[in-house]
Amino acid sequence: MTIIETIKTRKSCRTYCNRAIEPEKLAELRQFLASNTKTPFGSKVRFHLIDFNEMEIGELKNLTTYGVIKGARQFIVGTVEKQPRAMEDYGYCMERNILKATSMGLGTCLLGGTFKRSGFANKISIHEGELLPVISPVGYPRDKRSVVDRMFRMVASSDKRKPWHELFYLHGIDTFLDKENSGSFDTPLECVRIAPSASNKQPWRIIKGRDQNTFHFYLKRTRGYENIIKNIRLQNVDMGIAMCHFELSAKELGLKGDWSVNDPQIKKDAMEYIVSWIAHDQA
Repeated sequence: MTIIETIKTRKSCRTYCNRAIEPEKLAELRQFLASNTKTPFGSKVRFHLIDFNEMEIGELKNLTTYGVIKGARQFIVGTVEKQPRAMEDYGYCMERNILKATSMGLGTCLLGGTFKRSGFANKISIHEGELLPVISPVGYPRDKRSVVDRMFRMVASSDKRKPWHELFYLHGIDTFLDKENSGSFDTPLECVRIAPSASNKQPWRIIKGRDQNTFHFYLKRTRGYENIIKNIRLQNVDMGIAMCHFELSAKELGLKGDWSVNDPQIKKDAMEYIVSWIAHDQA
């Protein structure tokens, strides 16, 4: 399965079956988590795969909204050192973990506000100066979603995404970017459009610059939505997820480039500049 296929296949899974993950798959996933440490902004991250055995299921119910997450025994848990853009770095790497699990046929679901951080922090011996933004259960999806799972998807409109004209712009915020004007980047932009986000708020906005194939990423916060949880801002994590989808899909298509922080000072309608993707000249 290609990265783009994996991005299009990924869906949040809250209901898991009793099928155990094969030891070789667990080993492969753990190896990937250990190696997934390169971040766009240089933050230090680390990830662990936590197993809960039969004796610990009662503890797990106290650590998560287990009525929402059913049947999961393994969780991807990670930390990032507190620094500017740490949330974006964590979201970027965590989404790489999610896509890896998806490519292995496993289900996942990012949890940001519905788990007790202290309990999971103790499981991985969190250090001073580290933050634990989001976690994810991982396992084989159950064929039939639970009633609670279906309700959460309905409330969050999980199967709906904003259209292009609400997310992408050409040169400034006065002109919408359509697929015809996106050059070779229509697929990476679409991969951003369908990316997961907390409560499906889709806070990313992208302006294609006047320079050829330069894309400026902005955060448009949802007013009244996000509270700061011990320096954790979930919509910044969402921006890292968007960056991950854009970069991985672009590079899979041979559209090479790099991230650069250089605010173009575009009129931006209460949007916060995050980063720019500068495409390399295509030979």
